[in-house]
Amino acid sequence: MSLLEVRDLDAGYGDLQILTDVDLDVGADEYVTIVGPNGAGKSTVMKSVFGLTTHMAGTVTFAGEDITATKPEDVIHKGMGYVPQSDNVFAALNVRENLEMGAYILDEVPEAALREVYERFPILEERRDQKAGTMSGGQQQMLAMGRALMLDPDLLLLDEPSAGLAPDLVEEMFDKIDEINDAGTAVLMVEQNAKEALRRCDRGYVLANGQNRYVDEGRKLLNDEQVRQEFLGG
Repeated sequence: MSLLEVRDLDAGYGDLQILTDVDLDVGADEYVTIVGPNGAGKSTVMKSVFGLTTHMAGTVTFAGEDITATKPEDVIHKGMGYVPQSDNVFAALNVRENLEMGAYILDEVPEAALREVYERFPILEERRDQKAGTMSGGQQQMLAMGRALMLDPDLLLLDEPSAGLAPDLVEEMFDKIDEINDAGTAVLMVEQNAKEALRRCDRGYVLANGQNRYVDEGRKLLNDEQVRQEFLGG
């Protein structure tokens, strides 16, 4: 049984339908990437899993439990973390305060989790007293990921983690995601850098016009001539 199962999902925003009959699976400890052209509905899939869209049909099952249209604050309790593409840190709070916010559902901050985040992202410990709004884009993205890891989620959702990063920081960001997955956290990622994402992930989904087009191992999709011509620029 998959950790996450999405079946026949129709979803959108208000009366606007974006997704049609979308299927998706993420196994325990698996690293899955969703790619596709702009407007394909990639981020909408992720937001639908986390309860941030209008559910129209289909089901979302997590760890064997039906969580279809469950509110985000309840999804977090079930073992899922989410890092949105933008506005993903509390700019006026310092680094440690941002990380503490990641554990807001607990009675007290888990110091062991905080140490693990600092070990994974040493720059965050170095800058623990710095206001998040004054950090670089890459540092803010690491902070957002670190905050999502404070509850040790079984599944981490990442929406365009490399967006807006300087080219020399993109590989470092992907390396961090690899490390998170290697440590046992399943990852579902939407990513604009499709070639690098498919090269690293276990399995990939290609979406177009809100529907599944292709699904296969990441490297097989990367080397598929039709996928390359249609979606990866040859």
